[in-house]
Amino acid sequence: MSKLVQGYEVVIGFETHAQLSTQSKIFSRASVAFGAEPNTQACAVDLALPGTLPVMNVGAVERAIEFGLAINAHIAERSVFGRKNYCYPDLPKGYQISQFEIPVVQGGEVSFFLEEGKESVRKTVRLERAHLEEDAGKSLHEDFIGQSGIDLNRAGTPLLEIVTHPDIRSSDEAVAYAKELHKIVTWIGICDGNMQEGSFRCDANVSVRKPGQPLGTRREIKNLNSFKFMQQAIDYEVRWQIEEIEDGRAIQQATVLFNPDTGETRAMRTKEDAADYRYFPDPDLPPLVIGRDWVERVKSQMAELPRVMAERFVKDYALPEYDATQLTQSKAVAAYFEATAKACGQPKLASNWIMGEVSRRLNASELGIEQSPVSAAQLAVLIGRISDNTISNNAARQVFDGLWNQVGEVDAIIEAKGLKQMNDTGELEKIIDDVLAANPKNVEEFKAGNSKALNGLVGPIMKASKGKANPAQVNALLMKKLG
Repeated sequence: MSKLVQGYEVVIGFETHAQLSTQSKIFSRASVAFGAEPNTQACAVDLALPGTLPVMNVGAVERAIEFGLAINAHIAERSVFGRKNYCYPDLPKGYQISQFEIPVVQGGEVSFFLEEGKESVRKTVRLERAHLEEDAGKSLHEDFIGQSGIDLNRAGTPLLEIVTHPDIRSSDEAVAYAKELHKIVTWIGICDGNMQEGSFRCDANVSVRKPGQPLGTRREIKNLNSFKFMQQAIDYEVRWQIEEIEDGRAIQQATVLFNPDTGETRAMRTKEDAADYRYFPDPDLPPLVIGRDWVERVKSQMAELPRVMAERFVKDYALPEYDATQLTQSKAVAAYFEATAKACGQPKLASNWIMGEVSRRLNASELGIEQSPVSAAQLAVLIGRISDNTISNNAARQVFDGLWNQVGEVDAIIEAKGLKQMNDTGELEKIIDDVLAANPKNVEEFKAGNSKALNGLVGPIMKASKGKANPAQVNALLMKKLG
């Protein structure tokens, strides 16, 4: 059962436009490089001038095939392009070439982990389709001079539009899904994922309903270009829709925009019914035929997929599924883990450190793992010193701090700070005997059945050893002497 908001179930579907990482546009040879002067990268084909014909970009098709393989989807052996007719100032042709009836990628799913209380729960969102299409241009509104302009550089840029079923039930799920999708398209290299430049743009269709009721009327939040704004926009929209319904007003289907300055959504345009785009097959483009040999060739050239790598981490390194999924969030993190695990022979400890202290430090410093001051080799040596009982976990954090600040290597830091654990059993036994003699009350309470009294003995022992005693060894010797 999904979590309710004020007694309402939230229903969300996603449409994501991923700009494909080709060098040229989907139907022309014009460049797709970002940042060029306005209207310098729109050629005659992009504008559909008389006498021009579109030609399919093979690289765009192969990237769509890669995505289909990455999400376990069906890749259509035959798909068609149509003309989607509508009039916007930034649509130079008066229509957009897209796929409607038969998309190139059909079905598939995206799975991810979501924190629910103290547990991590696996969620799966079903994909309806992913189809190829061209982008429109961009309207520019210069308020300070009271004028608007059109930049057609983006017109014809290759997009893969990825559409989900309405399977998402909260803003947390929406963000987790979007992050996982972002990981997939960047991992396989079909999109650079730059949200600020518009390479990865999300639209969220949001509605609410009472449990068991038919789907409510949806409002589409357009062009969400950050995960933070995505969560804020959905949360606001959900609250707004519930308030409208509770006040007796009907929700009207609309396209809305999110204003990050006010934290509110506002209607851009309303829709009584779905738009009639008068699709018809593009007469200048034959059906796109993708043979199985082409699919197999693309598959053979693809790098190991994140879900496949996660499965391997579970099998080869005996990691929990959650750890394996977190460690395959990027190729760089996965490579760092594998290098550490192989060098130290302690994959679970390596996972704990990377997901814990390493990630915490990187996030605080706003660094990627490629920029980590602590290399995988150094972390492996540190984990080795924990495993062989040279240092305690507490001492290991001090060593890590030294590595992070680049004051020296692991063994040099241990030596300089005097962090080696006490391994001389005779010396440790003498300390324990002294503490037992000085704390007879705790000894009596423990022997009387109060297990918590042991803590009153461990603390003084660790203090007397200046933190160098091995806690496990201390407990073992204490139990032996008190048994």
